[in-house]
Amino acid sequence: RSSATCKLWQSGHFLPRDKCQMLSVKGINTTVGQEQQASMQEKQVLEDLEMPLARGEAETLFQEQPETGNPYLEDTLLRSYLKTHLPPKVQGEVHQDLERFGNRLMTKIQPLSWECERNPPVFQQYDAWGRRVDHIHTCSAWKRMKEISAEEGLIAEAYERRYSNWSRLYQAVKLYLFSSSSGGFSCPLAMTDGAAKVIESLGIPGSLKNAFDHLISRDPKKFWTSGQWMTERRGGSDVANGTETVARKQPDGTYRLYGFKWFTSAADSDMTLTLARIADAEGQCTQGSRGLSLFFLRVRDEEGKLNSIQVQRLKDKLGTRQMATAELWLQGARAELISAEGRGVAAISNMLNITRIHNVIGAVASMRRMITLSRDYARKRVAFGKLLKDHPLHMQTIARMEVQARGAFLLLMEIVRLLGLAETKLASEQDQLLLRLLVPIAKLYTGKQASAVALEAMESLGGQGYMEDTGLPVILRDTLVLSIWEGTTNILSLDVLRSLAKSQGQVMAAFLSAVQKKLELASGTEELSPALQRTREAIKSLRQFMEAASSEQALTMELAARDFSYSLARIYTGRAKTGPWNGALLMEHAARPDASSADISAALRWCNQELCPVAVESGRGSYGGGAALQDSALVFESS
Repeated sequence: RSSATCKLWQSGHFLPRDKCQMLSVKGINTTVGQEQQASMQEKQVLEDLEMPLARGEAETLFQEQPETGNPYLEDTLLRSYLKTHLPPKVQGEVHQDLERFGNRLMTKIQPLSWECERNPPVFQQYDAWGRRVDHIHTCSAWKRMKEISAEEGLIAEAYERRYSNWSRLYQAVKLYLFSSSSGGFSCPLAMTDGAAKVIESLGIPGSLKNAFDHLISRDPKKFWTSGQWMTERRGGSDVANGTETVARKQPDGTYRLYGFKWFTSAADSDMTLTLARIADAEGQCTQGSRGLSLFFLRVRDEEGKLNSIQVQRLKDKLGTRQMATAELWLQGARAELISAEGRGVAAISNMLNITRIHNVIGAVASMRRMITLSRDYARKRVAFGKLLKDHPLHMQTIARMEVQARGAFLLLMEIVRLLGLAETKLASEQDQLLLRLLVPIAKLYTGKQASAVALEAMESLGGQGYMEDTGLPVILRDTLVLSIWEGTTNILSLDVLRSLAKSQGQVMAAFLSAVQKKLELASGTEELSPALQRTREAIKSLRQFMEAASSEQALTMELAARDFSYSLARIYTGRAKTGPWNGALLMEHAARPDASSADISAALRWCNQELCPVAVESGRGSYGGGAALQDSALVFESS
């Protein structure tokens, strides 16, 4: 409190000294404890003097709201990437559409996102007359998001291939811009894209042609979304041992599914792909992954009635509340077998790759959104006599977040570039091996990055960042699921090890070859020499670790799996590549002739972190003999 205030307290506010003097002149000499003894006239005088002042003081405490503009035009990294890598004609057309889309996001779509958050789905199990209806009510904004997704071709763009191998990258860019304004609709789009990919990989059989056309339609009246019903009560990622749903073949060649799906996202979707075990004539099912087959089913019939499905309840989730996630009973749901019998896991793997890439898109988009808000707030908020942007420590914090977001963005672009090549039969064997390795790496690493950046960005706005009506807690909650959906960090780290083993080392050889041979471009940029040297040292440490680990037991690599995956992510994101069509990560992006000082700074800062944590931890004995026993003792003996 300044010296201009006195000790008189009225209605929760201190009064300035001049007001106290005025009260004294008028013969009013009161305190809080004496207030009730004052006359009604004296109280009225006091209120007349105090209330306008209280409102005036409160108004000066309001802070300017951080704002965002056209997300495409504000994203200099995105625009510079597209200008560098897309063919000129493609870049020109894409630029115009993305600028238009950015304006639509800012003016039309973002308000719908708020509506989706304020009006989450509601489950109605019975109607007024006691009949079971199991209806999931979604708001008009959610329905409009579905229409917009069709109009913008957010799924169609990848399958029309107007721009050949660049179509997948262009789709990813639109999804990246859409994600933070989608009101949670990015999730059903991920599964829809995944379902379309599975059907395409199966050759679009005649029985699925209609479904495929609906999934990739630009017509809002025809566009379908898809679910991905895999999680059951006994397991999340462990589908091989956790899937209990049984499929019984019918005389007409279709199947009836019986089981319980524990976690089904976007339960209001039009169709789904799901795993089940086919029962033989005696009712027996093959266990393990070899017993799983993939099925297609419509969720509702033409009249809107559920396909022998009962909704048990909607999930009460920490985040993604805009979307209906349900527990479902399959009580004879009619379905079509679309994979070879017992090949369900292999068939659905294409869907998992796509949904994991969408997970990366969501992670990068949330980082960009939070940093944009933090940056704008730093330009407006005054603390300790100057703007936040003039406090070096505050700007250092935002700069560190920016480095993480840049690395994640370029890793995302690299993956969708490789996917585009693979889908148009232009990928080399090395490209395909890299894609297999990078998808789980990018998903696990960016999921962790996004959570850390979201928390840091929330803190950068102080107490306002913690307020629900600012929208920041929504972003944080929705971001936290990204390290869980589509495989947790540990599950995907083990998947990385499986990719190495299954390829008999070819995946790792492709990774090391790509990194080692393509550091030459950055060597021509003097400012990048420290980053180049650190990357080479990290590659050397990684090779040494792998040589040492090859003679160890499998447990050693399992204990190292997470740190090993982090090492691959950091080395690949910091590396440089040659050739105009070979994508770009931080050092190559910084080695462009028109690179900015921010591009160079980001590359240097990225490489200043520990690029090969697996080697460091190995040197500390974290994976050696007895490490697993020590871990268990530490965890359980502390309870």
